[in-house]
Amino acid sequence: MKPIKIVIAGIGNCASSLIQGIHYYRDKDPEDAIGLMHWEIGGFTPSDIKVVAAFDVDQRKVGQDVHTAIFAKPNCTTVFCSDIPPSGVTVRMGRVLDGIAEHMVDYDDDATFMVAETPEPDEAAVVAAIKTSGAEVLVNYLPVGSEQAVRFYAGCALKAGVAYINNMPVFIASTPEWAQRFADKNLPIIGDDIKSQLGATITHRMLTDLFRKRGVKLERTYQLNTGGNTDFLNMLSRKRLASKKISKTEAVQSVTETRLQDKNIHIGPSDYVPWQKDNKVCFLRMEGKLFGDVPMHIEMRLSVEDSPNSAGVAIDAIRCAKLALDRGIGGILEAPSAYFCKHPPKQFTDDEAFRNLEDFIHGDTS
Repeated sequence: MKPIKIVIAGIGNCASSLIQGIHYYRDKDPEDAIGLMHWEIGGFTPSDIKVVAAFDVDQRKVGQDVHTAIFAKPNCTTVFCSDIPPSGVTVRMGRVLDGIAEHMVDYDDDATFMVAETPEPDEAAVVAAIKTSGAEVLVNYLPVGSEQAVRFYAGCALKAGVAYINNMPVFIASTPEWAQRFADKNLPIIGDDIKSQLGATITHRMLTDLFRKRGVKLERTYQLNTGGNTDFLNMLSRKRLASKKISKTEAVQSVTETRLQDKNIHIGPSDYVPWQKDNKVCFLRMEGKLFGDVPMHIEMRLSVEDSPNSAGVAIDAIRCAKLALDRGIGGILEAPSAYFCKHPPKQFTDDEAFRNLEDFIHGDTS
C-alpha cells in the first residue's frame, strides 16, 4: 500500500516518539507488537506512515533532517528506537506567533527553545510547502497555549487541502465555526487535545465512570501533574493554561453522574520539576460516599513517560484520518475524536467511544 504522508507542526518530544514508533514497529510481527491499540487499521500498519514535511522554530532543528531533529535539544524523551535512517526531509522554519512563553528565556538553553534566525514563512509559503510535499494529514504538536499558532496551521491545512489532527488543547474541532470550515472543504478533522494511551485523564475518567456504575457518590477530586519537559516549563505561565484546564476538567466532568461544583474538582498541570524530564507524575485523589453514606477515598500515583504515552494514540488517529480521506468523509470525525481526545465536540464514556471507533474503523459509521 502507498504510505500515509503526513506533515508535522512542532518537532518536539511527541513528534520524536511518534517517528521513533513508526520505525520501531517496522520489523515487528503483529503478535510481538506490544503497546499498540490497533496493529492494522484499514490495511495500514504503523510503519505505513511517512513524514514528508515538518515545521519547527528551534535553531537546533530547522535545516536538519527530521530524523536528526527529533533527537535535538530541548527534546528529552526516552529514546527507544535510535537506528533510524535519514528521511531526506528537512525541517522548515515555521511561524513563532505565540508558540513560546515569555518566561522560558529565563531558563537554560537545554530546557527551552532557541528561535532560529531564519525568516518566518507567510501562510502562502507554508501552504505551498505542504502541497509540494504531497502530504495528506497535518499533525499539530505545538506547545500548550499557542492559540494563534494552532489556528494558523489549521488555516494552512484548509488551504492546502489536507486532514487535520489537533493534538493540543486549543479548541479547533470543538469550535463549531472551525468544524464547519473543514466540513465545507470535505476535509477530516480529529481533535481536540490528545488523550494518552494510559495517562492521567483516561485513568481519572475510568475511575469516575466506575464510581457512577457502582453507585458511589463522587464528592471531591483532584488531579495534580508534574513533569520536566518543555511542555511543563511552558505551562508555568498560568495564562497559557486556560484551555488545557478546561479540556482536562471537562474530560472528567463529562463522565460524572452529577457534575461537581468548581470548588470540588481541580485538574491541571501543577509544577515543573526539571530532573523529571519527559516523565510525568500524576497524583490523583477521589473522595466519595458508599452504602449507608459511609465515606471512602482513593489516592493514586501514576508515573509515565509522557510522549511515548501519546504516540500510539496519534498513530491510530493518523490512520483514521486516512480512512476518512479514502472514504470521502469530511468534517468532524466524531468517533475517533471522542476516543482519542480529551475535548472532542461530543463526549461519550470511553466504553461507548471504543465501540463507536470500532464501528468507524470497520466502515459502519462516520
